[in-house]
Amino acid sequence: MSNNLFYKKMNSFNVHKQLEEQGVYPYFRPITSDQDTVVKIHGKDVVMFGSNSYMGLTNHPHVKKETIKAVEKYGSGCAGSRFLNGTLDIHIDLETKLAKFLGKEAALIFGTGFQANLGVLGSLTGRHDYILIDEYDHASIYEGTRLNFAKVIKFKHNDMASLEKKLSQLPDDAIKLIVVDGVFSMEGDITKLPEIVKLSKKYGATIAVDDAHGVGVLGEKGAGTAEHFDLTDEVDIIIGTFSKSLASLGGFVAADQSVIDYLKHNARSLIFSASATPASVASASAALDIIIEEPWRLETLWDNTRYTAKLLRELGFEIGKSETPIIPIYIRDNIKTFQFTKLLLEEQVFVNPVVSPAVPSNDSLIRFSLMATHTKEQIEFAMGKMDKIAKKLGLARHAPVPNPIESEYMAKPNSRLVVSHS
Repeated sequence: MSNNLFYKKMNSFNVHKQLEEQGVYPYFRPITSDQDTVVKIHGKDVVMFGSNSYMGLTNHPHVKKETIKAVEKYGSGCAGSRFLNGTLDIHIDLETKLAKFLGKEAALIFGTGFQANLGVLGSLTGRHDYILIDEYDHASIYEGTRLNFAKVIKFKHNDMASLEKKLSQLPDDAIKLIVVDGVFSMEGDITKLPEIVKLSKKYGATIAVDDAHGVGVLGEKGAGTAEHFDLTDEVDIIIGTFSKSLASLGGFVAADQSVIDYLKHNARSLIFSASATPASVASASAALDIIIEEPWRLETLWDNTRYTAKLLRELGFEIGKSETPIIPIYIRDNIKTFQFTKLLLEEQVFVNPVVSPAVPSNDSLIRFSLMATHTKEQIEFAMGKMDKIAKKLGLARHAPVPNPIESEYMAKPNSRLVVSHS
């Protein structure tokens, strides 16, 4: 077996061992409590600033109650795909509710958000078509494009001149699908949707927005990036997940009925994959109800976001162009990023390190994310610990600079950039 090339490759992978030897391995940290603003790790209370539960609903009593009721009624699973025996009435009910919330004719539930992107991007275009993706798009978008014979073209991150240059070179009679993240999950900035809409009209393109980090966060009622810019009717396809604001596991696509009908009969990640469990569907449905009925959560999330950005700037941390509750804290050194993460955890603060190859090594960062249920005291506690550790590691600080989070443009969660649609 030692001569087997497969095992030689497996045994040569030792990045994790090197980090373990240095005492800074930051992954697979076991949590022994619910996913709240404070979690248990190795028996200690740790303030959680690494969660995607932006609305703070994963342990909400109503969500847990509805989840338990669904398991009691339907059991633990569906024992098949949506296409055959795995469609429950609660799947259809949630699809109807999602479509209404997002302002689309219809919606379709997948097992995960990753599978939703695989299904959409793997089936909607063909050999003579084109998919244009932002270079910072999520990995699931990249993987989805690999299932397709369409030509995939990358444009520079949020660079509309780059996108237009690519579009202008494509034939008029081909399908051109522009796929972008609504909110970019590492940098925290928002896609330039108004400009993308203008370009799509000019060049006859179709728009798909992966709004995994936008639904529940942006827009007057939390319906996401399209609502934030008042461009719901101009976005053809909205893709999302239950694993962030919707406090569950699963994914969805919302679009015109014709698009959903096509996906139902062509998306392989739907047809040949097990259906989302009753528990997952019920918890997502309950979370959506709470988002609709408790608008204070959205307001508090943005209060927390602006407050945190202000404190980080005052402490001299570099936070880039974030416009959302995802705030990158640039360390710009892989090992120091791991050290920062480890020392913060020892000080009872949980954050996520982002290093190469996820980002260039000189862009390595701490991903700091807010929840509606964080208190000002928890935020201040984390800021104090971060200041202490930054001094200990000798991290460079910067003079305070203006940041979009505190600008008039982002003054309220339902504020919009007014654009001409002429």
